[in-house]
Amino acid sequence: MPSNPFDSLDHYIALPRIEGLALSPDGSRAALTVSTLNEDATTYERALWAVPADGSGEPARLTRSAKGESGAAYTPAGDLLFVSARPGAGEDDTAQLWVLPAAGGEARPVTALAGGVSGIVAVAADAPTVIVAVDLMPSAETLEDDARIRADRKRRKVAAILHEGYPIRHWDHDLGPAEPHLLAIDLTQLPQEEPGGDRATAADKKDGPAPYPAWLPRPVDLTPKPGRTADIDGAAITPDGRTVVAALQAPEGRGSRHRIVSIDVATGTHTVLRDEPGVDHSTPAISPDGASLAYLRAVKPTPEGPTDTEVWVGGIAGGTPRRLAEGWDRWPSSLEFAADGASLIATADHDGRGPVFRIPLDGAPVEPLVADDFTYAAVAVDRGGDGLVALRSSYLAPAQPVRVSPAGEVTALATPAPTPEVPGTLTEVETTAEDGTRVRAWLVLPEGASAEHPAPLLLWIHGGPLGSWNAWSWRWNPLLAAARGYAVLLPDPALSTGYGLDFIARGWNSWGDKPFTDLMSITDAAIARDDVDGTRTAAMGGSFGGYMANWVAGHTDRFEAIVTHASLWAMDQFGPTTDHAEYWQSIFTEEAALANSPHRFVDEISTPMLVIHGDKDYRVPIGEGLRLWAELSDRYMDEDGTMPHRFLYFPDENHWILQPQHAVVWYESVFAFLGEHVLHQMPSRPAILG
Repeated sequence: MPSNPFDSLDHYIALPRIEGLALSPDGSRAALTVSTLNEDATTYERALWAVPADGSGEPARLTRSAKGESGAAYTPAGDLLFVSARPGAGEDDTAQLWVLPAAGGEARPVTALAGGVSGIVAVAADAPTVIVAVDLMPSAETLEDDARIRADRKRRKVAAILHEGYPIRHWDHDLGPAEPHLLAIDLTQLPQEEPGGDRATAADKKDGPAPYPAWLPRPVDLTPKPGRTADIDGAAITPDGRTVVAALQAPEGRGSRHRIVSIDVATGTHTVLRDEPGVDHSTPAISPDGASLAYLRAVKPTPEGPTDTEVWVGGIAGGTPRRLAEGWDRWPSSLEFAADGASLIATADHDGRGPVFRIPLDGAPVEPLVADDFTYAAVAVDRGGDGLVALRSSYLAPAQPVRVSPAGEVTALATPAPTPEVPGTLTEVETTAEDGTRVRAWLVLPEGASAEHPAPLLLWIHGGPLGSWNAWSWRWNPLLAAARGYAVLLPDPALSTGYGLDFIARGWNSWGDKPFTDLMSITDAAIARDDVDGTRTAAMGGSFGGYMANWVAGHTDRFEAIVTHASLWAMDQFGPTTDHAEYWQSIFTEEAALANSPHRFVDEISTPMLVIHGDKDYRVPIGEGLRLWAELSDRYMDEDGTMPHRFLYFPDENHWILQPQHAVVWYESVFAFLGEHVLHQMPSRPAILG
């Protein structure tokens, strides 16, 4: 038995993970979505657990099914809504909306849609109205039409999609032929008990799909004919359930913008509240009394520089909006009204952390509600006025549920996924860049690192590029490296969020300049420590971090090994082939994209590289990894067909390596490669790779 779960990859992937949180309307309990490894260790199963929201008691499991549950939300009556593909409604393997009564009993289906439910978007605080996201076929006039068209495509084995616009795919999936809709469901139409006999659903029948079940509430389409790329960037519903306010996508040439739209639930009437060319409006939030609307506004960036994310508030009908928090150049990642309606509660990156902030509506300065080294997410405000609950994590602790009082006091809640023992410590490193800017990083040190036994250093470069190393990551976990004796440096170079707009601008339209020199400066500061061995170092990164790893490989020979995952290699190729080319081509000039393209420096590479890529990656298409590998092979392959570089390829993974056993292979391959070149161990490979 290992001393901690990070010593064994099999034990690590088996750790339970908290992925979501919902707060009951009376603030007494929280529902947690918990992911656990299945019996054959090949996938994760999700279930809902309840925990008291005051820090007392023990967690209690609420759901059990082979398909699992996610996306929990409470109704005003305290019933628990969730999404699951468990049998009992709709097509096999389609996720539907279910409800678990607060009074007890079994969960019951709420929908039976042929294409299933994508997720719960909003639930009214004082009315039995829930808004769900679904995909419907564009030519379908009714739910029965949607079922018929889907059944016909399935029967004929047709997967083709005719595109008439752009984009055509997103991250890891194709867009279309179905279109994203918002549907409203009146829960009062749900019978108290399921009917007996044959419950006809939208499943295939001998004579075609059956009518939509009459015993279920019939959803009302709030966004008919939305278009195939009608992405929604946040939605909220008034407490009385009569109005939905959503950030709906509108076309803008090849790209798009988001605008704030009010939708009358009874009539389906749309009223545009905020819309400006070249500006995105997102993340709407509605006050507890239903009278005020808050949202985020951001002018689209250009090659000239990044733009701020502004906080605005006004009347629910869109009138007299005013900007809040001017001069606070942090980018909120979530936005809610406080229980008294006198302030907004937001989360944002800040100095390597992710605190909860209070934004007063009276124009007073923004203030952090907490002061610790954690990052907060899934914030749910207690309508009773006693603070909020949230998930918080750091690089020493995965997401855990907590209650935060109005005064900022943090109380840990019971959890079915306790924090595991960790094999290291966390400290901060900072330096001054060549232009005088402060640059900081987290440094994870392994047990036993000292002047007598300095640890080899791994420079891990974050993705984004607009991001920060400030929260636990199951996919890139430095504690696994610490358990193997490495010190892991997690820096926030130019372009990182949480340090202000000017810090981001330092690397704008010039990724290979300040981001690179910042990384080298902070690496110098780390190896200046007597507990870090500067003679044994490696660099790693994924996505933008992979881009930087490629750039590092072509601009310095200081590292013994470089791991580049899902990486940008040739900017002239990446720009037109990524899933959202209009964005990436809008933030770079053509000259800067070429000047900052790593492929131009392939002849300068002298460090062994491990290239990793998934074939289903649409954000950084597989062509980037293939071209990098081809150009390395062209220059560094010996006559006997060998070279120091390696290519780890996943035919069925995307931008992220999500399957548990593939994660094991990923880490085994990385540590074997680093062991060979940094620790000078014998070459090896994961046994399962033959």
